[in-house]
Amino acid sequence: MRLFLSSWRSVWLCALWLLASSMAHALTTEQALALARGDSDERIATIGALAASPDARGTALLTALAEGRVRVQDEQVLIVGDADASDAVTGAAATLGDSAEEVIVNNRIRSALATALAGMELVGGTPQRQRAAALTLQRSSFDEPDADQLPVIERALAANLDDDARQTLELAQAAVLLASEDAAQRLAAAQKLGEARKAIVRPLLLQRIESESDPEVKAALQSALASLDRSLAISSALGQAFTGISLGSILLLAALGLAITYGLMGVINMAHGELIMIGAYATWLVQRLFQEMLPGAFDWYLLAALPVAFAASAAVGALMERSVIRFLYGRPLETLLATWGISLLLMQAVRSLFGAQNVGVENPVWMSGSVVLFGNLTLPWNRILIIVFAALVLGGVALMIARTRLGLFVRGVTQNRPIAACMGVNTARIDTYAFALGSGVAGLAGCALSQIGNVGPDLGQNYIVDSFMVVVLGGVGQLAGTVYAALGLGVLNKFIEGQAGAVLAKIAVLVFIIVFIQKRPQGIFALKGREA
Repeated sequence: MRLFLSSWRSVWLCALWLLASSMAHALTTEQALALARGDSDERIATIGALAASPDARGTALLTALAEGRVRVQDEQVLIVGDADASDAVTGAAATLGDSAEEVIVNNRIRSALATALAGMELVGGTPQRQRAAALTLQRSSFDEPDADQLPVIERALAANLDDDARQTLELAQAAVLLASEDAAQRLAAAQKLGEARKAIVRPLLLQRIESESDPEVKAALQSALASLDRSLAISSALGQAFTGISLGSILLLAALGLAITYGLMGVINMAHGELIMIGAYATWLVQRLFQEMLPGAFDWYLLAALPVAFAASAAVGALMERSVIRFLYGRPLETLLATWGISLLLMQAVRSLFGAQNVGVENPVWMSGSVVLFGNLTLPWNRILIIVFAALVLGGVALMIARTRLGLFVRGVTQNRPIAACMGVNTARIDTYAFALGSGVAGLAGCALSQIGNVGPDLGQNYIVDSFMVVVLGGVGQLAGTVYAALGLGVLNKFIEGQAGAVLAKIAVLVFIIVFIQKRPQGIFALKGREA
C-alpha cells in the first residue's frame, strides 16, 4: 500500500511540474496586450520572450501580427481569420465589434517579428524551412546588425540544424558580433567573415572598415576583404569559363548534325533549325504522355524522350532527302532555297498543331538544383548534364563515322561517289541514311535545349546561323574542328559578354569569325592531300 501511494505521489508531482512548466511558457493576457499596445521597446522585448519560450498560442499571435491580422478590442487581443475571430490567449471564438482597433507594426517591429519567426522555424522546421529561415536571419543581421538577434541565433545554433542552415547562421552571428563593443569579438567575427567567400559579405566588410577604430580589427577586416576579393575573382573567372563551355556544348549539339549534312554531304540545309525544333516538341509530347499515363515514372521521361526525339527528326530528315534534296545534289543555291521553304512549312505545321505559344518542358528532379563550389560558385545540374550529354553524342557520332560500316560507306560516298558505286555501294540509300543521321542528331540537340529554355515554333531560328558559323569556322567536314569552334566561340562570347555586354559580345564574335575566315578560308582544320 505504501509503495502504491508513493508511486501515485511521484506521478502527481510529475504532472504538476509539467503543468507548471506549460503555464510558465503559455501566452498571458499581459504579454498579448504588451505586444499590441506597448511601445516599440516593450513590444520587441515581448517578441523576444515569446520566441525564447515558444508555445502554440504565442507562435500563432506572432504569425498573425506579422500578417496584419491582430486587433485589440477593450482588454482583449483578437486574431482575425477569413470569416471569424478568436481570442489570442485562450483560442476561444470571439465577436469582432466596431470598436476593434488594428495593431500597427512599424519597420523595427516587423524586423523583430521576422527574426523571431525565423528562429522558431530553425528550431523545429524541416531542412528546407530551416534554410529559408536561416537566410531570413542572415539578411536581417547583414542589413541591420542588432545584439537582440544573438539569443535567437545562438538558440538555433544549439539545436539540430541542417548543415547549410548552420553555415548561414554562423555568418549571421559573425555579422552581429562585428558590431559588438568587444574588440576580441569583432576580431573573431572579421576572421570568420573572411573565410565565407560569399559576395553578400563584401558590403558589410567595406562598411565596417570605414567605421572601425581598433587598428588590429581594422587590419583583420582589410585582410578579410582582400581574401574575399581574390576568391570572388577566381570564382567569377571559373563561372565565366563554365558558362562558356556550357554555351559551347549547346552550339556543338546544334552544329553536330549540320557537320554531317553540310560538312560531309555538302547540303546547305536551312531547315536544320526546324529539325532541332521537332526534337524539342517530341520531348514535350513524351513529357505529356508520362504526366497523363505514367505520373509515378515522370522523373525518367527524358530517357524515353531521347530515342523518340532522334527518331522523329531522323524520319523528317529522311523524308526531306528522299522527296526533295536527292534531286538537288551539286546545286547549292537551289538546295538552299528549297530547304528554306521546307523550314517555313515545318514552322507553320507546328503552329497549326501545337499553337504559336511556347510550351513548357519541366526538368526531372535529377536535373534540378545546382552544386555550390568555393562558397559562391553555383553550377546548375541541367547545364552540367548537357555538357556530359554533348560529349557522349560527339563520341557516338565520331565512333559511328570512323568505326562502323555505315560510317565507312558515308566517307566513301563523300570522297568519291562513282568509285563507291562501282564497289557495290547503294549511294542513294547511303545519302538517305547519312542525312537521317544528321537530322536525328539535331533532334537530340532539341531534346537537350528543351531543358534550358522555352520550346516554340521559332526555336530553331535561334541556332541555325550559329550552327553554320561553327561548321565553317571549324573546317567543312571536320568533326574535331566543329568541337574546337563550338567551345572556342562559347567561351569567347561569355568572356567578352562579362566585360562589354551581350550585344557587343555577339558583334565581336562575328567580327572575329569574318577576320579569321578572311585569313584562313579552310577553317581551323583544313582538308589536306588526297582528302582535299
